[in-house]
Amino acid sequence: MTATNQHQLPLVTFLVSACIAIGFAAGVAVGIQPLFMGLGVVVILALTYFFASFSQAVLVLLIVRSSVDIFSQLQIPSVLAVGIDILTLMYVTKMLLQQQKVHTDSFWWFFVAWIMMQALWVVLLPLGGLGLDGAYLVDSLREWVRLFSWLMLYLLVMQLKDHVEPSVMLSQLLLGLIPPISLALLQMFLPSILPPLLSANAGGEIGALVSGTEIRIRGTFGHPNSFATYLLLFISLTWWKLGEAKNRLPWLLLLGVLSMFFVSTKALFSLMMLATFVLVLIAPRLNLLKIIGGILFFMLVIGLFASTPFGQERLSSLANTPLLNPDIDISRAILLAQGDNNSFNWRLSQWTYLLEQWQHYPLLGFGLGLSTYVSTNQLLPHNDYVRALVEGGIVGFTTYILFFFAQGARLWSIIKSPLTISSQRSLCLILFAFLLAVPVGMITENIWSHTTMFFYWWTILAIAGWQWKPHTTTP
Repeated sequence: MTATNQHQLPLVTFLVSACIAIGFAAGVAVGIQPLFMGLGVVVILALTYFFASFSQAVLVLLIVRSSVDIFSQLQIPSVLAVGIDILTLMYVTKMLLQQQKVHTDSFWWFFVAWIMMQALWVVLLPLGGLGLDGAYLVDSLREWVRLFSWLMLYLLVMQLKDHVEPSVMLSQLLLGLIPPISLALLQMFLPSILPPLLSANAGGEIGALVSGTEIRIRGTFGHPNSFATYLLLFISLTWWKLGEAKNRLPWLLLLGVLSMFFVSTKALFSLMMLATFVLVLIAPRLNLLKIIGGILFFMLVIGLFASTPFGQERLSSLANTPLLNPDIDISRAILLAQGDNNSFNWRLSQWTYLLEQWQHYPLLGFGLGLSTYVSTNQLLPHNDYVRALVEGGIVGFTTYILFFFAQGARLWSIIKSPLTISSQRSLCLILFAFLLAVPVGMITENIWSHTTMFFYWWTILAIAGWQWKPHTTTP
């Protein structure tokens, strides 16, 4: 037997085994439901395309992800996430069997350890080691799979290293803006028509939020707040493109368009994130031009937000909270929350109750992804730090904070590496500014549940860690 045949033998064995398994599964599926046969054909065609045109297929998956939240009622986002998990595992298995290099980095291995650590709460739940019991295992497991999908996505994107130009791929990711931006335009100009059109597929969850003459757009997302964090991430990416491109006009126009939609989400927390992002971005190099540009950009966004009655109402509501009114303490704010419809006071009430419940299980909490079952209204805490403490206790909260420090350390190591080129370093500095803005938003929002934003965050973070070539340019 030749060396070539010996090299191909593991792959042949893998393919034969896979064919037998697929044939058996197809026979069982057809016996249960003939319609599954058609679905099986689609799956086979998709797998063939994936392995035949790997780079192109992955890019299509990345671009399409921004559009699928509109089909949440049909569980399409979950199916896509599980599909990516399976495809990643299959592709990596193929690479290993062919004795080809599987690309990883130091952060990915830390990510693996962190994900495995989170599985501890899934295991302890049915064993009675947490505040809730095994009856909630499915919900907890679902949350763990969501986090595991981020790990698989990072690994999948890493396999494109040395096959795709980083700056070109980052530019192509911007194509994912087209569906949510297009739908957001319809929500701005046809608010009374769009919700009924979408209700059949999305249970009425995707139309514009309308209150009188006020519209909160959400694009293809389930909530305007999720759309806001997604937009801020792509504002960050556009900001980088603006600094690298020779022809800046298209990127300036795109930045203006994204800013308009960002304001139209009318998410108050996102303004604090934007302020943090701009501040961190201009702080390292305090020159007059950057200071003026950053201040003007932030003032423009604030001005647009405050130009509407809804924005004015949200800003003025802060005056009736302990945040800006020294005459209102937390206990009074909790009482006011029962009748004044002030969202910040409502949050204080929610956090106070959840923290009281956490004290019953302070070390390990109630279980991964189960904070909604601890609250009195079946809602997330609107504070990711409270959520981490309630779900994971002190141990889980510590790993949660450590996870964000690790991301910052990863970006900082790339920035300081002698192998990092200038455009890569600029991207990492902008990503670092965005990363510092996320914990600010987490104080009053459920950003940890903004899956689509994190989907693209892990994609861009993986690309940022590639070894960029010196001739890498931005169109």
